Amino acid sequence: MPTKPELALDPVLEVEDLKIHFALRGSGFARLLGRDTGTVRAVDGVNLDLERGEVLGLVGESGSGKTTLGRAMLGLVAATSGSIHHRPGDGSPDTDIAALRGKALRQRRTRLQMVFQDPHAALNPSMDIETAVGHPLVIHKRASGDELRARVVSALERVGLVPAEQFLSKYPSDLSGGQKQRAVIARAIILDPEVLIADEPVSMLDMSVRAKILQLMLDLKDDLGLTYVYITHDLATAKFFCDRVAIMYLGKVVEIGPTAEIFAHPRHPYTQALLKAIPDVDPNKAMPRDLPRGEIPDAARPPRGCSFHPRCPLARADCGWEPRDLKALVEEHWTRVPVADYEREHALVGGLADLDHSENRAVVKPHGGTVADLDALFDRIRTENAAEPLWQGVTSITATEDGLVFEFAPAAEVPLRPSGPTEVACVLYPPDPS
Repeated sequence: MPTKPELALDPVLEVEDLKIHFALRGSGFARLLGRDTGTVRAVDGVNLDLERGEVLGLVGESGSGKTTLGRAMLGLVAATSGSIHHRPGDGSPDTDIAALRGKALRQRRTRLQMVFQDPHAALNPSMDIETAVGHPLVIHKRASGDELRARVVSALERVGLVPAEQFLSKYPSDLSGGQKQRAVIARAIILDPEVLIADEPVSMLDMSVRAKILQLMLDLKDDLGLTYVYITHDLATAKFFCDRVAIMYLGKVVEIGPTAEIFAHPRHPYTQALLKAIPDVDPNKAMPRDLPRGEIPDAARPPRGCSFHPRCPLARADCGWEPRDLKALVEEHWTRVPVADYEREHALVGGLADLDHSENRAVVKPHGGTVADLDALFDRIRTENAAEPLWQGVTSITATEDGLVFEFAPAAEVPLRPSGPTEVACVLYPPDPS
């Protein structure tokens, strides 16, 4: 599938400083006492424009916030703060979707539709295909009777379910996975929307039909003048399907730009890591060994500074090091030592409970020894791997009566900044001094 040419700037959606936070419920006793049970920052300050006629890919690991962002564009998830401005192509007024409720929101959804990931769950098993596909027209009172059936037949034919009359009376259980997704797409386009949010539309399908569904979506884009937000974790399909790609990590966009540029010259270390992880069909090529360490952090307690810094091989002093990183380093050290050494060192530091917080200062207190013993322990850990990026962020280590005090460098601000044709949020790309 060919990539598309450059597009003129004409945003149909403008997302500005969007934040979507979900409060953790915690225990009933904690809520009764009014204790803070924490907040998951699913989307944490996203800014992006969706240009009319383009395919914008939202790419990232599970838990990066891409699906939540896509659903928020339709008003399916309430925004904590920020705005999502929709600029219709028919000349009607600009509207903030994040501020809409009730009837106004339902009316706006005639212009914005979604293709869900699982076509099996997206269709009501008790509705035949004619009823399911035509249901939006009934809800919005757009058609009835013969006109309703005619528009359903037209939509089914557009998505390749032909002859349409053979599918009208069938139920979802009578269709294959690819046919169900075609029916879901038919339902999405029947109201003549201008934007489709496609949430991993081919991930639940057999490999043999994925390319056909993506090609169908491109054909519909050209025929109907659609604009797509394509949500995926599959960089291979994003490379050929998207005009631009936005890389998301822990609720933030860390890099955005033209697809060809992102793949040819990835700037953010996380983007580089994602591209390295793409499987190669050559059996003689081994998987790279320098992939990011660890797992994606907890969105309820995101790292200080750049969220990727605990896993980043290129992290610097100003990336946002904190006591939790020091705790992770010690725990990693314990995986490499004999059991006797682990037990002795664990007794010395008392399980590292004092390091489970996010600040620029940490105090490690001796629980089964002296401050001098602590100093010797951390000296050994540092000697094991002097190239560990964390040590760049430690500005001082001081022995006091309370324990060993670690001071960390201040965290730099990392907003998206221009870097050639892309924008990247990384301290490796400082703002242009001009």
